[in-house]
Amino acid sequence: MSDADSPWLIVGLGNPGPEYAGNRHNAGFLVADLLAGRMGGRFKAHKARAQVVEGRLGAPGPGSRRVVIAKPMSYMNLSGGPVSALRDFYKVPLERVVAVHDELDIDYGALRLKLGGGDNGHNGLKSMTKAMGAGYHRVRFGVGRPPGRMDVAAFVLKDFSAAERKELDYFVDRAADAVECLVEDGLERAQSTYNS
Repeated sequence: MSDADSPWLIVGLGNPGPEYAGNRHNAGFLVADLLAGRMGGRFKAHKARAQVVEGRLGAPGPGSRRVVIAKPMSYMNLSGGPVSALRDFYKVPLERVVAVHDELDIDYGALRLKLGGGDNGHNGLKSMTKAMGAGYHRVRFGVGRPPGRMDVAAFVLKDFSAAERKELDYFVDRAADAVECLVEDGLERAQSTYNS
């Protein structure tokens, strides 16, 4: 399979289990769920300790892209194992891996897309980089900084606030659009359209 034929692997980062479902740390799962819904796909268990859905993103025709959307079913700080196993299984070049994750250093709802870079203390990225190297795309979903002296870990493991939830669907939708734009039109186009 040539690189041109290989799929994109879009990984929503989060923690499995209903007690984490509405957490800020699960922004990646929310975006992955929406993208799967757009493709009309349903997540299925994969032997790589992940839930996956395969399909095509984008308008039907030559512009659409083959994608695998994944949610690792390990905890966030162990995401690298499942993602690396999926990458090997689907033969995805590293630059076609996209991690969608929460980001503290960006205002709530804002997006930043980039290729490579550090993990900025994000345990999911740290685990992925350790497993595969840093040359994958990131779609960073802003969750803002914790108020006052609140512990960062406590903040990201809390649910989005009632005020944040009012706009959450809109921001998740925009992040899913950004992923589609990245896959179809490339990083520069996606950055100029969605980096806020």
